[in-house]
Amino acid sequence: MLLIDKKIFRRAKKGIKNSPFNLFLFQSLQDSGLSAQNIFESRSKYLNQEFMFINSPLFIEKEFLKLIKIGVLRREVDGQGLTSKVRITPIGRQVLESSSDLFNQNTTLIKKIIKCSKYHLSKR
Repeated sequence: MLLIDKKIFRRAKKGIKNSPFNLFLFQSLQDSGLSAQNIFESRSKYLNQEFMFINSPLFIEKEFLKLIKIGVLRREVDGQGLTSKVRITPIGRQVLESSSDLFNQNTTLIKKIIKCSKYHLSKR
């Protein structure tokens, strides 16, 4: 793998790990697209436990944009153009396939607190 490919892969892996979404969401995105509204309505199914405080689909949309920017997600396209739904990209699939323990890695309590604090303090 080229150096740039390793950087892209590392950045995608970090983006997935630091996102509020769980493995089930990324697996679901491989089969079909989901919108921020769908995920918001089924928060307990798609979000990590520490992110149950999310109170609007707009927050989820902002997380989509972060993952789109690093190449993990892409907008779904229909006959009239882009939709509100997202799907996983080939890079995202590759990260999930090669890093099967990504969601099983234990995070220290201090890292969880820092991560949640960032989300609470960020603009919405």
